[in-house]
Amino acid sequence: MKNIFAELPPGASLDEQFLELLARPGLRIERIVSTGQASPPGFWYEQAQGEWILLLQGEALLRFADQPLAQQLKAGDYVDIAPLRRHRVEWTMPGRETIWLAVHYEAAALPV
Repeated sequence: MKNIFAELPPGASLDEQFLELLARPGLRIERIVSTGQASPPGFWYEQAQGEWILLLQGEALLRFADQPLAQQLKAGDYVDIAPLRRHRVEWTMPGRETIWLAVHYEAAALPV
């Protein structure tokens, strides 16, 4: 048995910390620890897989290209990001740990 809050990176880091918790065909679960990081200016994620995220600790602003304003996420908030939906992290709390649980999954083929 392990704990999601165990072995957190020490102090603030220049980079987000990624820890793969589980990987299976079509599924990957990871813990992400942010300490003030955000997506680079002008950069948008546009992933082929779906991504379900849960904010376990901290705060963040998540922005979707198809929405005019960023969404504020607090501990306990979650969102399912559809494949190829453009999004970016606008802000995470500087100097404090923002801990995400991210579930990456292969989306089922849609009927034509």
